Amino acid sequence: MTPSQEPSTPEPMERAVQASGHGPMPGTDPMESALVIRGELGAPNLPYLHQLPARGVGSDTIGRGAQLLEELRVDLQPHGWRLAAAPGIDARRAASALRTDMNVLSDAIGAEENSGTELKIQFPGPATLAANLYLHRGERAVVDHGARRDLAASLALGAARHLSTLARITGGQRITVYIDEPDAGHVLNGTLPTASGYRTLRSVPRAELRGWWSELVDSLHAAGAASVVFGLNAEPETFTKLASTALEAGADGLGTNAATLSVPGWELLAGAVESGQRLWLGSLEPGQKAPGVVDAVAGLRRPWRQLGLSDKNLGALVLMPTGGLGELSPAGATTLLGRLASYAEALNQIRVDA
Repeated sequence: MTPSQEPSTPEPMERAVQASGHGPMPGTDPMESALVIRGELGAPNLPYLHQLPARGVGSDTIGRGAQLLEELRVDLQPHGWRLAAAPGIDARRAASALRTDMNVLSDAIGAEENSGTELKIQFPGPATLAANLYLHRGERAVVDHGARRDLAASLALGAARHLSTLARITGGQRITVYIDEPDAGHVLNGTLPTASGYRTLRSVPRAELRGWWSELVDSLHAAGAASVVFGLNAEPETFTKLASTALEAGADGLGTNAATLSVPGWELLAGAVESGQRLWLGSLEPGQKAPGVVDAVAGLRRPWRQLGLSDKNLGALVLMPTGGLGELSPAGATTLLGRLASYAEALNQIRVDA
């Protein structure tokens, strides 16, 4: 082959700053939530599949996450969701709510003239599920090595199935998967209380945690995930351990809240950004007065500059609220998402001008 015949390598698409959110939204009307999210977070931002905790049991985070498990069933007990031989009525309700939300999202996308091409989904990761699902005898699943191994494998299979189904019914959207692990630090450090509350459970080795996450990342990538992100919030030393572990497991991005980051945490994230990973930054607290665009952008750029990152790297940012919006009014949720989108737009202008 002559030089003129050699195929050229396309330049990678330049990324833009995006705004997105977590799953929980206010109210009980799935179409209303879908329309608010997609109205406020249209392209180039990243709309997401909603979750409506106000609908009650089955629409909570753990109940919904458990519906992704392959060949494992749950029922609801007074102390929480329990692994069971057959799904209970509350689990069937959770499965029905998830199907409804997916179908409503598909209808909303289908009705749009310009639907965009990207979508985000979110669910609890294997460490958080193992910490919050219970065995038949009433202890957390994380206490049993075999149970937590099976749970991690089940989630990897079921999450891939869920991703493929959602991509199909939404017309081939490029789907980013955000794996929420708020309890991973407790699992790693051995600070989860036993059922009795008189002691704590033994810590899980970091290598085992990395194995769970690698299995999940590989399964999701194989199923066509556009990217796989780990949402992590823990005290500073634990956060750096968890973030390093997630990157070792193949994560395409890391999510955390800006207010909780220490200097080592920022430095680790700066290294990840320079290596091509994205930073999903919780930067707006639901229920609190949002700063204006100028003040918000200045606050976001301050650590960016202190770390020596260029404004051209701002495209690595995805701006998020610090938590779900389920406790807000519909108007409050709409306003917050719109404000995040305005921050992203301003940062994009800075990025383009850099």
